[in-house]
Amino acid sequence: MPMLLPREIFTAAQVRQLEAAAIAGGIPGYTLMKRAGTAAFAALRQRWPLARALAVVAGPGNNGGDGLVLARLAHQAGLDVTVLLVAEPDALRGEAREAFEELREAGVEARPFDPAVLARADVVVDALLGIGARGNLRADLREAIEAINAAGRRVFAIDLPSGLDPDTGHALPAVRATATITFIALKQGLFLGEGPEYAGDIQFDGLQVTRAPIEPALRRLTYESLAEVLPPRPRQSHKGQFGRVLIVGGGAGMPGAVRLAAEAALRVGAGLVTVASLPEHLAAVTANRPELMFRGLRDGCDVADAMANADVIAVGPGLGRDAWAARILGAVFENRRPGQRIVADADALNLIAAEDDRLRLDDWVLTPHPGEAARLLGTNVADVQHDRLAALRELCTQRGGVIVLKGAGTLIGAQGQVPRLCDHGNPGMSAPGMGDVLTGAVAGFLGQSDRPFEATAAAVYTHAVAGDHCARLGLRGLLALEVAQELRVVLAQLP
Repeated sequence: MPMLLPREIFTAAQVRQLEAAAIAGGIPGYTLMKRAGTAAFAALRQRWPLARALAVVAGPGNNGGDGLVLARLAHQAGLDVTVLLVAEPDALRGEAREAFEELREAGVEARPFDPAVLARADVVVDALLGIGARGNLRADLREAIEAINAAGRRVFAIDLPSGLDPDTGHALPAVRATATITFIALKQGLFLGEGPEYAGDIQFDGLQVTRAPIEPALRRLTYESLAEVLPPRPRQSHKGQFGRVLIVGGGAGMPGAVRLAAEAALRVGAGLVTVASLPEHLAAVTANRPELMFRGLRDGCDVADAMANADVIAVGPGLGRDAWAARILGAVFENRRPGQRIVADADALNLIAAEDDRLRLDDWVLTPHPGEAARLLGTNVADVQHDRLAALRELCTQRGGVIVLKGAGTLIGAQGQVPRLCDHGNPGMSAPGMGDVLTGAVAGFLGQSDRPFEATAAAVYTHAVAGDHCARLGLRGLLALEVAQELRVVLAQLP
């Protein structure tokens, strides 16, 4: 039975190291292949118990060998199995050759690839490439991938959808799988870029391998991420112990952004939350949330008083990019005292990118979406999205502090830390104000923890899971305020 997904994620090169270490430690390569094929067949049967006809599309390497093992087991279980080989049989080597010979001995003859066969299958098994996809694909492999996608059948990918870059998640093109079972370790490309779109539901089997001590490329965020940051509250605690958060922003006509950020800070447990915005926004911010305090900002000179008692300053939601906004942002940095943490988002990031390409702090948190990240890096969105992990590393180097690169598969990074990945969240969160809610959640967590990297990661996780809770009623029409109010529900299981 497939296992729970581990937290650690690895590059293709690291996975090859782990497999080589397992073989060097005494597990024969063909034993690993048989374990993979056995695990894949069990997962397929569990997911599609009524499937009777399988088309196994196998390539010439070890991924193809995994598929051949699955095909033999399916045949022995009485299923109707057709094996389509996208290679000459003479090209099979090593363990894949052993799997091919055992398949023939079981009475199954592989056939050359024929796309017409795919339409008759209940499930198509993709065993073409696995983690072997790099650069331009051979014409026959590309044609097989396109035929699988055009067949309109359920697709079960072994290890990795064929054609998906195992490190970036870039489709070369790639098989669009209904589900993927991956082995030994989670591959980076399943979670980055287009990976989640192509992998479908991800299952995992470790193949009874004791993993070598290799530092992962990424770590997934889980509920344990919260418990690590928010310990139980003592009975004698008081609000002053859980952070004084100041939300700065809300330019002309944009009080909603600071209101959402402030709501989120309260909902994750911040002790005291104050909004500093244009005076005319007082009613819009506090009318339905009397727990919030308010300070009017007519100009930069008002910022120092507002910041005086704050532990965390979140600046940017609804700030705008006009002269007033620039003065307010400048005053935040001028009046910041040692120990005060800054969270910069939205228009604060755009102003920083436009006005000071050298500004770098070791103790701030930046939360750019891909467009803002591109402006901070002086590049374009396509480059950021093509290799999000590389963009995260560059932001950490250039800007310092903790970086949250938002988007599908949000990444959290800081120099000297293994980056974190959030594989929760949903397309319904592509809506106004969601980033403001995240900013407030980050500020609220920072106010309650002395571990900024871990606190930021926990806030990202909480925000994404709250969005998933709200999406149970549908993706369209999901509101940011609903997500902000759900934050408390996500945290409710903590002591």
